[in-house]
Amino acid sequence: MTTQASAPPSTKSQALRSYDVADFPALTGLEEEWRFTPLKRLRGLVGADPSGTGTVRHAYGALPAGVTVTRIGSDDARVGSVLTPVDRVSALAYGGADGALLVSVDREAVVDEPVTLQVVGEGADGLAFAHTVVEVGRFAEVTLVVEHVGSATLADNVEVTVADGAKLTLVTVADWADDAVQAQHLKVRLGRDASVSHVQVTLGGDLVRQYTTVEYTDRGGEAELYGLYFADSGQHLEHRQLVDHTVPDCRSHVGYRGALQGEQAHTVWVGDVLIRAEATGTETYEINRNLLLTDGGRADSVPNLEIETGEIAGAGHASATGRFDDEQLFYLMARGIPEAEARRLVVRGFFAELLNKIPVESLRERLGAAVEDRLTGGTSEFAGRPVADAAEVGA
Repeated sequence: MTTQASAPPSTKSQALRSYDVADFPALTGLEEEWRFTPLKRLRGLVGADPSGTGTVRHAYGALPAGVTVTRIGSDDARVGSVLTPVDRVSALAYGGADGALLVSVDREAVVDEPVTLQVVGEGADGLAFAHTVVEVGRFAEVTLVVEHVGSATLADNVEVTVADGAKLTLVTVADWADDAVQAQHLKVRLGRDASVSHVQVTLGGDLVRQYTTVEYTDRGGEAELYGLYFADSGQHLEHRQLVDHTVPDCRSHVGYRGALQGEQAHTVWVGDVLIRAEATGTETYEINRNLLLTDGGRADSVPNLEIETGEIAGAGHASATGRFDDEQLFYLMARGIPEAEARRLVVRGFFAELLNKIPVESLRERLGAAVEDRLTGGTSEFAGRPVADAAEVGA
């Protein structure tokens, strides 16, 4: 199925959508959506052949009551029901994935303990594709943690449905090995009075490009999208969001923070918020802040806000990129704190608000330690952490 406006799109909501990679023209790097991305470093993911020889597997521990994890075939009606690819790589992943992993939360289930799922790459040679479907039933409440570890050249799609009155806290962590490449499209569909809080953490990998979209289907939907990323020498970390307000009385908040250190560390954040003419009563705000710890890094930050109605509760956006605050460092050192420790305290404070959005204490501590290890050039114990007593499901 292909959807395309007869005239050139005047807004991102009119962009081409198709499940067939052949419907998308070959990428040149001149496209607005790809101008920041070093296409050569995406390896074969910019090609047209969906066949892949790479492997990723899914692992998870014991599941709490009300949660099930199963495999479903590509012909299952739930695959592709929420997410229609909007770019060539997402379509490539759709055609290349052999079925999907389905995570289901029962209707009215209130899951007190977090559900942790690992996506484990088993080598960057060859292309790997994956598809995940998450369904949160009506009035259910759950925290889902998805950790990406190991090495892979992966294109994957994630479809998330949060039914009426349900609440989902979704934490995704990309702590890949140094040679890994990932291009991901994650889409969330919210029902009436449904809410999602998504915390996206990106630390590892050679190139990681994550595109998150949010769709509202009825009044009262709330989406909070938070991101924490730390790019080291040579890393390219790219985050894009599209929040599409199509119904009245919904809310969104986007807040991403990144740190960069080392030569050719590169981060990209592009936040798009659309408020359609019928989306009266919308309240939205997006902000991106970047901290340059050393010379040689580059942070691109592009907030975009399209408003088609004046009857809104509020809308705004902001972006700031700056160097390490020497005054803060001097203040701490003047009180007897060594320079290395002072730098850690400043960076930890910069990320503290976002870390506190993660409701899993052990994960907050591990991520905080991983960030501090980056500052000292050490290797954290976070990467590759196995799931205790893990069950495994194929790619």
